[in-house]
This record gives sequence, structure tokens and C-alpha cells, in this order.
Amino acid sequence: MNPFTHHPNAVGESYGQHFGVATKFGVTMIVGGVGAILHGVFPWMFETTGSRTVKTLYHQITGRGPTQLGADEWEGAGV
Repeated sequence: MNPFTHHPNAVGESYGQHFGVATKFGVTMIVGGVGAILHGVFPWMFETTGSRTVKTLYHQITGRGPTQLGADEWEGAGV
């Protein structure tokens, strides 16, 4: 079992596809988190960045399952 391809295959992606999806997801979390921290310090800035980021990521991750992806051994909606 190849650790680089086991999980990507389980969610119906190649290693390269999974790398792209996971990287984009992670960068989005970082940017949203920085916006939320700045909003905590400066309440008039980035008023919806944190909640909008969470909603966006939620919509991206939901629906990633065996029926939608055709994966035989789906392990969850992780990236």
C-alpha cells in the first residue's frame, strides 16, 4: 500500500489532483484565519472573512463521497 496514493485513491483522486485540492484548501484556511485574527484586533476589518471562508470550505468538502466519486473504499471527506 503506497502512502502517497492510498488516501487520494480512496477519495477518487490521483496524487496530483489531491495535492492541488488539499493545497488550495489549506491556503484558503490560512488566508481565512489571518483575516479572522485581523478582524479580532480591528473589528471593522474583514467582518465576514472567517465565516465566509468556513462556509466556502464546507461547501467544497461536502458531497465528496463514494457515490459522487465512485471510490470503492471511501475513508471520509478529508482533503
